[in-house]
Amino acid sequence: MTIEFESEHHQFRDSVRSFVRERIVPRHEQWESESCLDPALFTDAGKQGLLGFPVPEAYGGPGVEDFRYNAIVVDEVNRAGAAAAGIAFSLQNDVVLPYLTDMTTEEQKARWLPGTVTGETILGIAMTEPGTGSDLTGIRTTAVRDGDHYVVNGSKTFISNGQNGTLFVVAVRTSADKHKGLSLLVVESDTPGFSRGRNLEKIGLHAQDTSELTFTDMRVPVANLLGEEGQGFYQLVHNLPQERLSLSVGAVSAAEGVLEQTLEYVKERSAFGSPIAGFQNTQFVLAELATELDLARTYLDDCIRQHVRGELTPARAARLKWWTTELQVRVADRCLQLHGGYGYMREYAVARAFVDARIQTIYGGTTEIMKTIVAKDLGI
Repeated sequence: MTIEFESEHHQFRDSVRSFVRERIVPRHEQWESESCLDPALFTDAGKQGLLGFPVPEAYGGPGVEDFRYNAIVVDEVNRAGAAAAGIAFSLQNDVVLPYLTDMTTEEQKARWLPGTVTGETILGIAMTEPGTGSDLTGIRTTAVRDGDHYVVNGSKTFISNGQNGTLFVVAVRTSADKHKGLSLLVVESDTPGFSRGRNLEKIGLHAQDTSELTFTDMRVPVANLLGEEGQGFYQLVHNLPQERLSLSVGAVSAAEGVLEQTLEYVKERSAFGSPIAGFQNTQFVLAELATELDLARTYLDDCIRQHVRGELTPARAARLKWWTTELQVRVADRCLQLHGGYGYMREYAVARAFVDARIQTIYGGTTEIMKTIVAKDLGI
């Protein structure tokens, strides 16, 4: 990575790389067959200091406001081909945690933050509903005030960490107003009325638990409201740039990883009596992909710099997200082609990289939604 790193960052990267090599890679195939990560992965990561960087020391965290550490974790896990674990850590550190550090009272921080650092608390966010995807204004899960509680009814789907999660930020409708009627509640998974549905079967990311959630007369204390009632839409939008930046880090590093594996493969594999690497088509394809990834890494690093300075705009994050994730899909596709029939076999990492990549252009905001955001930024 060309972004500026201090000696502490390099030491941290070495630590993360060792953790990935020793604690994730040997077990990832088992997690894929079980369709779920082992929850102990989070506590292991907590002991290694891979979680909760911005959590203040008063609540058990290191109190480090530096997204470069977040990026290193996502980078190293995805480069190793462990995309499911990469998503789980990104969700914990980059997507959900900011709601708990930036929008909570001191009392709420004391309740929720310590466990996010140790990994004993596994985070999830419940926005998407069966009839509502990228359009947040279509959320229909209701929360009706009843004394010191909200009574919540509704359902969510495609919820990452849905089976393992113990604490969820849930988007609910507290009034009929399109934008000002949304609020965010923090819900413990053992709350009566909270129900996990099936672990959804996906074409890729088999080790990532993705679930349906159902809320039936679930009573959530008003003390679990994030910020003020009716601010949910704006709270969600505020945190989306970092989520999309994190997805882009994973996209570029995963693509770089599959390219590295493919370079090794074409040097070893022969056809018509010659190494595949000697064919001009192979050379041209890999030269093109290497160049595009060089451009992507440079673009990504610049956006990370902006984010560290607090200057990354929603529009630029949208540009980055759609471009890097579409590139990831293209790299995986062309690398699979160079593997021939073996690329279609799950025992080869490129096959898993191919199916794992496909969701990247959908979640966190589809490519089409990203382009709409960019168009609005252009004044059209």
